[in-house]
Amino acid sequence: MSQDKFKLVECPRDAMQGLHDFVPTELKSEYLNLLLQVGFDTLDFGSFVSPKAIPQMADTEKVLASLDLSKTSTKLLAIVANLRGVEQAVYHKEISYLGFPFSISETFQQRNTNSSIEQSLITVEKMLDLCAKNNKKAVVYLSMGFGNPYGDEWNYEIVEKWAAILVSKGVEILSLADTVGISTPAKIKAILPPLISKFNHTEIGVHLHSTPTERFEKIEAAYDSGVKRIDSALKGFGGCPMAADDLTGNIATEEVISYLNSKDEELNLNMDNWNEAMRLSGKIFG
Repeated sequence: MSQDKFKLVECPRDAMQGLHDFVPTELKSEYLNLLLQVGFDTLDFGSFVSPKAIPQMADTEKVLASLDLSKTSTKLLAIVANLRGVEQAVYHKEISYLGFPFSISETFQQRNTNSSIEQSLITVEKMLDLCAKNNKKAVVYLSMGFGNPYGDEWNYEIVEKWAAILVSKGVEILSLADTVGISTPAKIKAILPPLISKFNHTEIGVHLHSTPTERFEKIEAAYDSGVKRIDSALKGFGGCPMAADDLTGNIATEEVISYLNSKDEELNLNMDNWNEAMRLSGKIFG
């Protein structure tokens, strides 16, 4: 799927989900409503998962009810981890995308969704069916796409194998997810161009995690690889609680914006609203 316009996916859900102190629903809503006015393609705003697993996202339905979608073209994406979550999320007409973390590491799939890779494939098939019936699109994250810290087998062939299987099931958007920050510019440049070339009717993006010092190189590698979809979070907040390095967070949106501006990509963002969101983020993330 060759697309000309760059798709920026802002991920406040990923940024907030690991915070220890619960962020009040009103503050979450205020922050998300500001981000909705910036002009991102997609806002990864919340998740329909067990409140025991991710307490911070227990109020996703309340937050959704308080979002003002009347003056934004930004689409909403919610993360789901099982069929129950899918069934909850598809019920909401305001949500355009359901995101599912499909790990190519068996260990992480069990840890993250309490199911095996094979069981998760069945969930994806059911999710695709429910999305089709409810006018939604599925985004499948190839989690641990650049390797894993568990010693599970990983190589490019495994990445390509699962990408091929998911595409054959009808997945139209795949996002290669780093999860623990072990991607490198060399890996990004080795993996992504062949995937983009081979699955040229599929939208392929990246959801990278990184330490601050390596962010720029990873953004550049993704761009040079032909990626037109990048997930990021304001100031690089968030990341995977399983990551060993506390500095490993999301790619910082402001650095993605700065890089793409240097490449004359047309982003059409409202930077006044962005700066306002930057200021408000201090109340949430300290």
